[in-house]
Amino acid sequence: MPRKAQDYDDIPGTFVFDAERSREGYGINMFCMSLMKDENRKAFKANEAEYLKKFPLTPEQADAILKRDYNRMLELGGNIYFTAKLGATDGHSFRHLAAVMTASTQEDYAAMMLAGGRTVEGNRSKSGRDKPAGKIKSKSKTSKSRSKRG
Repeated sequence: MPRKAQDYDDIPGTFVFDAERSREGYGINMFCMSLMKDENRKAFKANEAEYLKKFPLTPEQADAILKRDYNRMLELGGNIYFTAKLGATDGHSFRHLAAVMTASTQEDYAAMMLAGGRTVEGNRSKSGRDKPAGKIKSKSKTSKSRSKRG
């Protein structure tokens, strides 16, 4: 069954790990957590495709794991902190994974983060990509009533 579209799916480059993605990614995340044990890491590295058969993965999920397509793993329900265990099994730092996932070098990724991360301009939403950020209007009644109280 296809995932129900959410308002926050409009955030570019982001796959929000919500309850639905958590359920969808159960197999990915259980596989990644299994890599916390040395014997499991060795078994996985010895025969990756065979080891993955122990987990309830879709063909797309298994393919993303075998190709080390971290963005696709997140899209298919993987949790970034769990999938990082796969990177660690391969000897990669989180900084390396983040650079790969953002199509940049480790140095460029680190420099961007040290400078405060990506600008909001052009990154607020897919539909508003070319629109200036401007002011954010609150829809909350609570925030209006609080502002009246002073």
